[in-house]
Amino acid sequence: MANNLIITIGRQYGSGGREIGRKLALRLGIPFYDRELISRAAKKSGFSEDLFEQLDKRATNSLLYSLTMFGSTGLNGMSLTDQLFLAQANIIREIADSGPAVLVGRCADHVLREYENRFDFFITGSADDRLQRIQTHDDYELSGKSPRAALEKMDKQRSTYYNYYTGKVWGKSDHYDLCINAGRLGVENSIEVILAYVNALKK
Repeated sequence: MANNLIITIGRQYGSGGREIGRKLALRLGIPFYDRELISRAAKKSGFSEDLFEQLDKRATNSLLYSLTMFGSTGLNGMSLTDQLFLAQANIIREIADSGPAVLVGRCADHVLREYENRFDFFITGSADDRLQRIQTHDDYELSGKSPRAALEKMDKQRSTYYNYYTGKVWGKSDHYDLCINAGRLGVENSIEVILAYVNALKK
């Protein structure tokens, strides 16, 4: 197991977590992974990217979450969603083994929980702050929904996905190094807080 610097970022919808992750990776000069994980997992597994896009919307009760963490993608009787999750988890481990990285979402904090030089952050914000961001930034797809409906739906999907595949509670503070209210701090100050924390503790 490599000892590369790994930063994982979980985030509420509309909190700015993706932007924080992308800019943080630029500051550190290391790769950033978000949707790139889907492309790599699809290419290696043979499943389509569309299936991976739907993965976080379809957590099922077909396997105990503990089975998802041990690298096998060929267990008989495994549901499609569990096979997709395992394929994605394997890519996350490959990335962590190959070099330093910033990874957003997809239970990366849990998948990489045994990696020592890993830092986990959760980006949050008040509903009002997140709604304002959703309405003023172009990178949120509302699909015809109101901003509030989109926020509530995406947060529910993310929490269901995370809770099912990790056995933990999405956004609960004791699962992360820090929970950061980016609505109050802003993107740039949130990055500074993360960098200060990592620089104080990294090996």
